[in-house]
Amino acid sequence: MVKIGIIGGSGVYNPDRFELIRTEYPDTPYGKPSDEILIGKINGTEVAFLPRHGKNHQHPPHSVPYRANIWALKSLGVDSIISPCAVGSLKEDYHPGDTVIVDQFVDFTKTREYTFFDDRTVHISIPEPFCPELSDVFGKAANQMGIRFHRGGTYICIEGPRFSTRAESAMFRNFGDIIGMTLVPECQLAREMGMCYCSIATVTDYDAWKEETVDIKMVMETMGQCLKNVTRLLEIGLPEVKKEKKCVCEAAAKEGGA
Repeated sequence: MVKIGIIGGSGVYNPDRFELIRTEYPDTPYGKPSDEILIGKINGTEVAFLPRHGKNHQHPPHSVPYRANIWALKSLGVDSIISPCAVGSLKEDYHPGDTVIVDQFVDFTKTREYTFFDDRTVHISIPEPFCPELSDVFGKAANQMGIRFHRGGTYICIEGPRFSTRAESAMFRNFGDIIGMTLVPECQLAREMGMCYCSIATVTDYDAWKEETVDIKMVMETMGQCLKNVTRLLEIGLPEVKKEKKCVCEAAAKEGGA
């Protein structure tokens, strides 16, 4: 049983730093996950890596099989999820290239499957939606590396796959620090399963409020330049993830009636 899962873009997977052991592609009540799950080791720590959009980027943000992904990882024994992602900045001091250890989110998505509990009423308490223990681990790793990072930031999650209009981007600045398309419902599904979840966001652009044009080429170029930081963060932080936890993530799910 592997305890740590990584859900990330295909660029996060580095075969030179990942010791592959086996692959899994489990069935779930919600269909197949985004792609095969790669079980292996990073810096001696066993992890289950799942490409969120699939190896061929076949799942756009609004149709990622989020429930199948979380269910599949849970079925393999995963109880902690680290989620590297790319985001736009809504604030001057969140610069492209910065790392953000996310601590809050505001949901502006529209059409997704948000819960495992369609057959009964379950209320999950989620005032602090991210695991403080995991966030501390990767905050300390970022500090050790000496990179520019923010220990905290509010993530605005939009539906996608389009980027914001200039008017939308200006509005979102009133509510958050960074903006992306994949955090919700992934993080809240993890909480429903009693799993710890940490979002490690890389700022790639200033979104439409400041940039003349934001496009996928800009995002991929900046993310490519920052991948070595993401890889190193994982290598430093993963061995520090504790097997025995004192956080409230699992308890919050049980208290909600899950």
